[in-house]
Amino acid sequence: MEEGKIVSVQIGSEVREYPAGISYEEVAKDYQERMTHKIVLAWADGRLRELQNCVDSDCHLSFLTTADKIGFQTYRRSMVHLLMKAVYHEGGHENIERVGVHFAVSGGVYCTVKGSLVPDEEFLKQVKGYMRHLVEERIPIRKKSVNTDDAIMLFQKYGMKDKEKLFRYRRVSRVSIYSIDDFEDYYYGFMVPNTSYLQYFDLKLYDEGFVLLLPAQKEPEVIPEFAPQRKIFEVQRESMKWGEMLEVPTVGALNDYIVHKDIHDLILIQEALQEQKIAEIARRIAEDREKKLILIAGPSSSGKTTFSHKLSIQLSAHGLKPHPIAVDDYFVDREVTPRDEDGNYNFECLEALDVELFNRDMTALLAGERVSLPTYNFKAGRREYLGKYKQLGADDILVIEGIHCLNPAMSKGLSDESKFKIYISALTQLNIDEHNRIPTTDGRLLRRIVRDARTRGTCAKNTIAMWDSVRRGEESYIFPFQEEADVMFNSALIYEFAALKIYAEPLLFGIGKSDPEYQEAKRLLKFLDYFVGIPADSIPMDSLLREFVGGGCFRI
Repeated sequence: MEEGKIVSVQIGSEVREYPAGISYEEVAKDYQERMTHKIVLAWADGRLRELQNCVDSDCHLSFLTTADKIGFQTYRRSMVHLLMKAVYHEGGHENIERVGVHFAVSGGVYCTVKGSLVPDEEFLKQVKGYMRHLVEERIPIRKKSVNTDDAIMLFQKYGMKDKEKLFRYRRVSRVSIYSIDDFEDYYYGFMVPNTSYLQYFDLKLYDEGFVLLLPAQKEPEVIPEFAPQRKIFEVQRESMKWGEMLEVPTVGALNDYIVHKDIHDLILIQEALQEQKIAEIARRIAEDREKKLILIAGPSSSGKTTFSHKLSIQLSAHGLKPHPIAVDDYFVDREVTPRDEDGNYNFECLEALDVELFNRDMTALLAGERVSLPTYNFKAGRREYLGKYKQLGADDILVIEGIHCLNPAMSKGLSDESKFKIYISALTQLNIDEHNRIPTTDGRLLRRIVRDARTRGTCAKNTIAMWDSVRRGEESYIFPFQEEADVMFNSALIYEFAALKIYAEPLLFGIGKSDPEYQEAKRLLKFLDYFVGIPADSIPMDSLLREFVGGGCFRI
């Protein structure tokens, strides 16, 4: 670098000059007081940059805070790194075989420790105290790039077998390793520059492990009250333990299975497990003949439609006559669909559905009347009547699926005694490795990208663009009612990312660098690159995954 070189940095309409080689963190200090929340990342000429990096040439610059999606993810990821450093420091490497970072609980992350160490209140107090000490010390979080083979040897030495397996299937030649003092680890994404950024957290003992409590994106300086939802936790824990029982808890283990064993065996075991769960739900419903309305709710791309058909088959085996009904067919016409705060169509709110028509039709069906049911044309954006008639008899039962089905307002005109409520979601049991979890939203987003391109003529760019609105709708209209369900069903398939890979990658590559959705597409492509792909013909025709990739036996 030329000594004494000056670079021009433009932030908004303001241009400032800095010595070349200054860090983005130093530049951010000049603008922090103008921001409501802590700056954690920088955009430099359209590239996302860590604050540790240096400004070497003239650039247009903007900043991301903990209230931005990517900035918030950076904070959470960095907090896990800090936690791992503290757990191993206080517990001792000799007492810890594995620390697992699993799934979301009450705004935080559920963690377990395998080995001779059993976490208790006193241990968590020590860990939290050491974390606070590290925050006060402002210890740099350093990043180094190493050869992939060297990374494999490094984590073999540390006994982190999940990472060792993961890197054996990486096609890139180098890997980024992060460290706090002498504690080294790998993380899927960027980090904050030092530990002083990591002020907001708590630890709570829970079940067989503990929860790292973290702020919410909308209030990144506030730790919410610890209020775990037991039903959803039990479903997630069951899935986690099942993955461990099969010895496929991580991506590296799944890749090993695909390469060295017959993946068809794993697929058939997973499908059999789901079918067994559905059969048990059908048995419970059949035992109570007062139940005439089976209400299936869950967030976008959970597989509600296929689940309703598979449940209907099981109900038929019990002598019932089920009639699947999709609430999506009751969408209002596109031109009268409500819009969200960004001005985009809000398909997730209850007002996007014709609730009054739905209740009239369902009431008429329960009364034995012959009813003409609508079909929604998603490409045209309007309801159509295509001669789809239904009339119920004594053994008939309605199997209704839609994101709002557990909301009492959706079925306000129907008897509560006649309802059996099911919550379904794709709660992946797979981790990238022991310290890098896969958010359940990533699985659902990939499912939706593939399905929408196939059935609704929506490109990946548009699906990603509307995803934040979808997520806001779920937070408002779905998740508050999930614990009211009579039963919960996990639709995630342990092999699905390997199968979705071949469908999703071409769609994501179609998003250009100048598009606002490019960064998210790039992140998803990097994520899919961890997986060894499997062919589509490996997926059974009645699988829930067929709802998204096509080729299924159900006419949906």
